[in-house]
Amino acid sequence: MRIARSALHAVGELIWPRDCLLCDAAMPPGPTAVCICPSCKTELTTDTFATCPRCASSIGPHVPFTGNCPSCRNEEYHFASAQRLGVYDGRLRDAILKIKNPHREALAETLGILWGERSKLRLLQSNPQVLVPVPLHWGRRWSRGFNQSESVARGLGLALELPISTWAVRRTRATPTQTTQTPAERRRNVVGAFLAGRVRAVKGVRILLIDDVMTTGATCEAVTLALLGVGAAQVDVAVLAHR
Repeated sequence: MRIARSALHAVGELIWPRDCLLCDAAMPPGPTAVCICPSCKTELTTDTFATCPRCASSIGPHVPFTGNCPSCRNEEYHFASAQRLGVYDGRLRDAILKIKNPHREALAETLGILWGERSKLRLLQSNPQVLVPVPLHWGRRWSRGFNQSESVARGLGLALELPISTWAVRRTRATPTQTTQTPAERRRNVVGAFLAGRVRAVKGVRILLIDDVMTTGATCEAVTLALLGVGAAQVDVAVLAHR
């Protein structure tokens, strides 16, 4: 049976050659659950900076660390910790920009699988019981066709063997994009923008909140407050990249 499966796989590779979902380079032969070439995989999973466990910002080698960093020293966060796959730059930035476009759901799920395989022990350090993706407003989701954070969480859940809850929290109103706003504007922009959905799904539960990018932490903080407000035991944050 094993020989037959290998033969079928080889034939499949000839008929349907696979390309890297990120750079379109031809994939090397052999079975893989992550259709990202070795070069892209190395770039995506290599984070050369130490990071703040409170906000996932990069920490310089000579910066004294006392439980927070210069980026979050004056911030009040209610999530217990934050971590990232890498910094918002290079190949990881390219990948995140791609998954914000229609028909890129497979790439988003693949990034989640790759992230889970690369950082499994660290992602499970807080003993999460469920993954909750940051929701999109229904209008934006409809125009894009999917929620990229949900797709990343789906792949991550496969790698970590954890369930995801897509209805644990919902976005109650459309908010302007955070990209061009100041930190203060970002916080005001998301105040009251999220509401816990299925209270039974999160009450007393340790949650790992999943998003693609964190800048000031305003969005993750707003979602965290909604989840803690209905009795979630703890919320930790994991993002693909910190900007």
